[in-house]
Amino acid sequence: MVGDIQTPSEILHQLAQNWGWFLALGIGLVALGVVAVVRSFAVTVASMLFFGCLLIVASGIEIAQAVMVGHWAGVFLHLLAAILFGVAGLMMVVRPRPSAEVLTLFIAVFFFVGGLFQIVVALALALPGSGWQIAGGVVTVALGLLAMAQWPASGLWAIGLFLGVDLIAFGLAWVAMALSLRSM
Repeated sequence: MVGDIQTPSEILHQLAQNWGWFLALGIGLVALGVVAVVRSFAVTVASMLFFGCLLIVASGIEIAQAVMVGHWAGVFLHLLAAILFGVAGLMMVVRPRPSAEVLTLFIAVFFFVGGLFQIVVALALALPGSGWQIAGGVVTVALGLLAMAQWPASGLWAIGLFLGVDLIAFGLAWVAMALSLRSM
């Protein structure tokens, strides 16, 4: 079992051998981000419809789970979750605009916390191109703060726009890391 442990230099060597995949990932993320920025309203509405459909499916799964567990005491919790998921999903599908406004606030907090996490991880790991990871985290934190400052008016465009900008920043970070790995 001891032979399975890899040193950091071995891990970096393996990463460097696969730099092309990281570059392709970064370019793909940048391309998706540009599309999301250009079509921010459409991406916002589409994301509400998508998440609403996911919640409706989750509601169905919870109902199936409640039927499968039978008389177990947790059946009430499965039915309660099914109702919650179903109502939230239907609201998102039927009324995507107000749903986008509410979720904008949640996404703003998510971006803020996610950006802080990205910065901390980049500082802790110090991989090649970590400066770009930190810059991406700073951009994500700024997006979260901007969404919070403009809320609720930002509800119609912020989700799509910020998701696009975040994808671009994250993609550029992967491109920078891939190019740093290539030079190793």
